Amino acid sequence: MQRALKLSLFLFAIVLVNSSPAADVPGDWWRDTFIYQIYPRSFKDSNGDGIGDLNGITDKLEHLADIGVSTVWLSPIFVSPMVDFGYDIANFTDIDPIFGNLKDFERLTAKAKSLRLKVVLDFVPNHSSDKHPWFRKSIQRIKPYDEYYVWSDGKLVNGTRQPPNNWMSGFQGSAWEWNVERGQYYLHQFAIGQPDLNYRSAALMKEMADVLTFWIDRGVDGFRIDAVALLFEDAQLRDEPVIPNTGLPPTDSGNLEHIYTRDLPEVYGVLKSWRQSVDNLGGGKKILLTEAYTTIPLTMKYYEAGGLPMNFMFISNLTGSSKNTDFKKSIDLWLNNMPHGDYVANWVVGNHDNHRAASRFGVNRADQLSMLAAVLPGVGIIYNGDEIGMEDTPVTWNQTVDPAGCNAGPDKYSQYSRDPERTPYQWDDTISAGFSTSNRTWLPINPNYKSLNLRRQKMTGTSHYAVFKKLVALKKLSVIKNGTTQIILMENNTFGVVRRLPDVSPVILLINFSDVSVGVDASTWLNAPEEMTVYVTSVGVTIPIGTRLNITVLRIPPAGSLILV
Repeated sequence: MQRALKLSLFLFAIVLVNSSPAADVPGDWWRDTFIYQIYPRSFKDSNGDGIGDLNGITDKLEHLADIGVSTVWLSPIFVSPMVDFGYDIANFTDIDPIFGNLKDFERLTAKAKSLRLKVVLDFVPNHSSDKHPWFRKSIQRIKPYDEYYVWSDGKLVNGTRQPPNNWMSGFQGSAWEWNVERGQYYLHQFAIGQPDLNYRSAALMKEMADVLTFWIDRGVDGFRIDAVALLFEDAQLRDEPVIPNTGLPPTDSGNLEHIYTRDLPEVYGVLKSWRQSVDNLGGGKKILLTEAYTTIPLTMKYYEAGGLPMNFMFISNLTGSSKNTDFKKSIDLWLNNMPHGDYVANWVVGNHDNHRAASRFGVNRADQLSMLAAVLPGVGIIYNGDEIGMEDTPVTWNQTVDPAGCNAGPDKYSQYSRDPERTPYQWDDTISAGFSTSNRTWLPINPNYKSLNLRRQKMTGTSHYAVFKKLVALKKLSVIKNGTTQIILMENNTFGVVRRLPDVSPVILLINFSDVSVGVDASTWLNAPEEMTVYVTSVGVTIPIGTRLNITVLRIPPAGSLILV
């Protein structure tokens, strides 16, 4: 009777997607691969100045080839005064001396190609640095640069000059700054030193398309497009609605409903034009990853505009206290809302703007998101250090350098600073974790580096590193690339993902979302063979790889995950 009841519940718990999977699309080389994000300042320092650089990345590309990822994505490496650590760009077509030069970049791309790695760059189109020559010429009203930025006279209130509206910067305070020389306000949705570009200028549009061409001509395989949802603002500069009782400081942009500064429909037209520009260059398909923290309907529109919209559900929707139902709803939401056609899902495990996966979900669940990204259909996107379970580093107010934290002040900096997830990569247990020969690094090294580092993890088969290598290899199997996907809720706050292909053994991911050991009859819930083999487990699960299990009486350890074949 109990087994019959479980079978009935199973029918209600299952969701089947991609029942007729599309064949691989020629040229979409990113399908069913892992993309590896590098934050260049923190990956490897080659010259002892305490800051990571291009030559350091080049020296360590074998690590990426070793773990088997397809692509290296580099956060900004362009000329910058570093107000926002490279996201304030003073020259879109040259390398900042902190990182090296164009010849260093050419060596990096050449070595990457020799290791069969693709190279993707950050493209930061929403703003430039206020040190960019374009901005200086715009201040002087030199054509066509006079229209390259968003300018306004502001308004007079009781004889006092004020910004044109209530728009707020993501880095605290008004989004408008008065420029004495031009006699107008300019818009900056981030730091004061990051004036917003004006995409209603045809000349500016051409400039930015030329930037894409410049880097593709130098061997780049695509771009991750930063803050794409912010490219356009309301032409009438209307006030945004105020959200009451947020509990946030009055300087915080979270107090406003951003109906006039984000997600305007013109954004998709710009992306379409960039897709056309890069496709016209030939030389193989280029990936355009779009970063937009927005609603599912608006996110999905980036697919049809020519992009691969980044899926932040593991960052924005889910936490360490999320239940199996929360994960199922979020995953279903993405897969069931993708437009029809040959489009590819993706799963972002971590990035430079959010706490590390091991800190968001707990050390015992550090492998969980990467395991999901491996088994679910589509692309997995990880952040450097995720593959060894790196954790956030405690950063004091005096050590804080991120403008998002600095602008919040000493009492609230820890709520806003992104420094904890940006600290240097932990290569080994030598000075500065092998990141630099200097004991003074731009951000502090995590004190746990003696025990948590790549070299140590390479010495054991039960490390995060060993787990991740197995996950990348799994991603290449035909059942993962072409199989159907079932998302199944099970008893005791557990969860299953099943990938099936006719005449092929299924691949099953099991996750225990509770902090106690639980028993499940996975065979019944998942309609799976009564016996299966352990392919890999999360760190902390002591079931050896290769063990043959009776999964009708399976016990999953607290916060444990395992993949069966």
